[in-house]
Amino acid sequence: MNTAAHDATAIAQRYIAVWNETDAARRAELIEAHWTADAHYVDPMAQASGREQISALVGAVHQRYPGFRFNLFGKAEAHGDNLRFSWTLGPSGAEDLIQGTDFAQLDAGKLQSVTGFLDKVPVGA
Repeated sequence: MNTAAHDATAIAQRYIAVWNETDAARRAELIEAHWTADAHYVDPMAQASGREQISALVGAVHQRYPGFRFNLFGKAEAHGDNLRFSWTLGPSGAEDLIQGTDFAQLDAGKLQSVTGFLDKVPVGA
């Protein structure tokens, strides 16, 4: 276990930046820089293994929710190589509709595994 202190807010902001990036090439660069090669993502609606699948999953979210933006919600926290933060998702400039909390495991400061939980999801979303 890496006992170095991680900047939880900075890591969470980079994670959110990936989810907000609509340009596939730029999103791939962000994932390459901040996720491990063997990264894994899972939530109640989807899962992805590896950087390419994670990028494709993010692209699918943009197709399903065009114009929606992710934002950090509350304070991100790190404990060793573990990270916890909450987020919101909604139309740009409007009230957020979806909220969630993600737990991440880091390897050398990069995201290795992310498990997402959906805290608030309207019917039909």
